[in-house]
Amino acid sequence: MGIGSLTDDLLRGIENRIDSASEALFDPVIRLGVTGLSRAGKTVFITSLIANLMDRGRMPALTGAAQVQAAFLQPQPDDTVPRFEFETMLAALTGPEPHWPEGTRTISELRLSFRIQPSGLLGAIRGPRTLHLDIVDYPGEWLLDLGLLELSFRDWSKAALARLPRRPMGPEYLATLAAHAPAEALNEPDAQSLAAAFTAHLHASRAAGFSDCSPGRFILPGEMAGSPALTFAPLPEGAAPRGSLAREFERRFEAYKSQIVKPFFRDHFAKIDRQVVLVDVLGAVHSGPEALEDLRRAMGAILTAFRPGQTGFLGALLGRKRIEKILFAATKADHLHHTQHPRLTAITEALLREARDRADFAGAATQAMSIASLRTTTEEDLPHKDGPLPAVRGKLLDGRSAVLYPGELPADPAQLLAPARSGAQRWLDGDYGIMGFAPAPITLRPHEGPPHIRLDRAAQFLIGDKL
Repeated sequence: MGIGSLTDDLLRGIENRIDSASEALFDPVIRLGVTGLSRAGKTVFITSLIANLMDRGRMPALTGAAQVQAAFLQPQPDDTVPRFEFETMLAALTGPEPHWPEGTRTISELRLSFRIQPSGLLGAIRGPRTLHLDIVDYPGEWLLDLGLLELSFRDWSKAALARLPRRPMGPEYLATLAAHAPAEALNEPDAQSLAAAFTAHLHASRAAGFSDCSPGRFILPGEMAGSPALTFAPLPEGAAPRGSLAREFERRFEAYKSQIVKPFFRDHFAKIDRQVVLVDVLGAVHSGPEALEDLRRAMGAILTAFRPGQTGFLGALLGRKRIEKILFAATKADHLHHTQHPRLTAITEALLREARDRADFAGAATQAMSIASLRTTTEEDLPHKDGPLPAVRGKLLDGRSAVLYPGELPADPAQLLAPARSGAQRWLDGDYGIMGFAPAPITLRPHEGPPHIRLDRAAQFLIGDKL
C-alpha cells in the first residue's frame, strides 16, 4: 500500500471520528442503506417507507411513533450524491392512473428528519429533540461486487466459467471465447466482442431470475459504459505473457476493483449504520431450483460483506464503523394469501441460515421478514372441487383484473432448498406461479401513508430503538 493510500485512509478515519463526535454532541443521524436484488422493489420500498414515516397512521407496530411530533424532508448532507426523487415516485404510485415508477439505476440519497418529544420527566426537562434519517439507495448489483475484492482474476474467471453452461446465453459466450486464446496478443475489437458477449449473458441471467450477476457495473454501467475498466471477461487458465489478452484482462479486472468497487464502498457503504436488503424470493422460486440456489449463495456473500469487525483488507476498508442491524425482507408478500406469509418468511430465514451460522457478526442484529411495500391485492377464496383455495385478486399490468392462486409453498423450506442445492432442473412437487400486478388506485386519508404489509414492523426493527 502506497503513502498516498495510507494518507487517504488516515484522513477518512479522522473524518469518520469527527462525524461521530458531531452526532454525539448535536443531532444524531442514522444512515440507512437500502439495496435490492433483481427487481425486488427497492424504489417502491423507499417511497412507501418515507410516506408512511411522514404520515404514520398505518404504522401501529412502530412503537416510538407516538413521540414523533413531526417528520419532514430536509436537504441531504451529501451535495455530490443525487437526491432520491420521492415526490415523483409517490405521484406515480398514488396518482389518478397509478403505475410502477422507473427504478433507480445509481446511488441516491434523501434525509428525513424527526422532531421527537421524549416521554417522562426527562422529556419534560429536555424538550423536543431532532433525529435525522439519511436513506442511501444503491443497486444490489453493486453490493455483490464487494465479493470481487478478495478474488484474483484467475479465481473469478474459474467461478464465472463454471456457471456459464447452465445459464442463459452462457453457451453463446463460450462459443465466442472458443475463437480466442488467453495468450494471444490483445486486439481491442476482440476484447470488446468478448466483453459484449459476457454482458449479454449477465443481462439474460438477471432477466431469468438469477441473483449473482456480477460484475454489477456491466449491467448498470452509468458513465463508465465503454471504458476499459468494463471491457474484460472471464478466461480459462493459460499463459499470460506481456501484451496478451489474459494479461490485459487481468489488469482491467484489478482496475475495476480499485477504481470502481473500492471507492464506492469506501465513500458510501462504509458509513452505513443499518441496512435493508430486499429479496424477491417468490420470483426465484418461480424461476426454478437453480435460481433459488443462486439466491442462497448471493445472500451468503452479502452477509459476509456486511460482517463487522473482520480483519484484513475488507476490515481496513470498512473501518471501525459497525453495521448494527441488517434486515432481509422478502418482498411482494401481497402476491400470497396471508396464510402463506409465515412460509415465505421461513424460506427466507432458511436461505440465510448457513451464512448466519458461519459468520461472526460481532453484535450485529439480523432479521428476515415478509413484506409488501405497497399492497396491490385483496384476498378472497377461490372455489375448487377440493375446497376453497386462498387466493389474491389484483389488476394485472395490462389492466385486466385477475384472481391468482400461485400454489402452496411448502411448510418445510428444505423441500425447496434440498433440490435447489442438488442441482435439480425443476420442482418435482409442483409449480409456483406469480403474476405482475399493477398498483391499485388508492385514496390516501389524512395522516395515512400508502397501504402495505409489515412495513411498520420493518421500520420498528430498523429505527424503532432510536425513536
